Amino acid sequence: MTHQPPEPGRTRLQQRFGPRGGAVRADRKSSGFGRLIVVVYGVFSLSAGVRSLYQVLTDLGAAPLPYLLSAFAAAVYVLATVALARPGARWHRVATAAVLVELCGVLGVGALSVLAPGLFPEASVWSHFGRGYGYVPLVLPLVGLVWLWRSRPRAAGPGT
Repeated sequence: MTHQPPEPGRTRLQQRFGPRGGAVRADRKSSGFGRLIVVVYGVFSLSAGVRSLYQVLTDLGAAPLPYLLSAFAAAVYVLATVALARPGARWHRVATAAVLVELCGVLGVGALSVLAPGLFPEASVWSHFGRGYGYVPLVLPLVGLVWLWRSRPRAAGPGT
């Protein structure tokens, strides 16, 4: 193994473990508000996943519908997190679909939990429009859809 001097302006550690040439992403998902949305989705996927896993493993018989809906919500949040973090038009479509499913879920489950409370002896992530999570599950997909619309990939023009 030969030792090469570091590139000008970069230490050996940066040269070895830093970003590779051409690996820097220029899409809007990788900086600023895009990173914040990915982090929030990641936190929700973790919190919903841990909650539903605990509920399903310890007391599924008490309230199977809400607990399984929480597990489904966690899966949607995981898919949205991964899709939002990945570059490319295909991942953008997957993220949009996941966020739309999330919006439909929180609106449907929220309405159902208000109109038929007997179906929900225990709360799910989306019960009462996400009341247990400070209504973030209701607001997050709306913000996510607006951001996805504004950051959608542009069609390549002629010659590109």
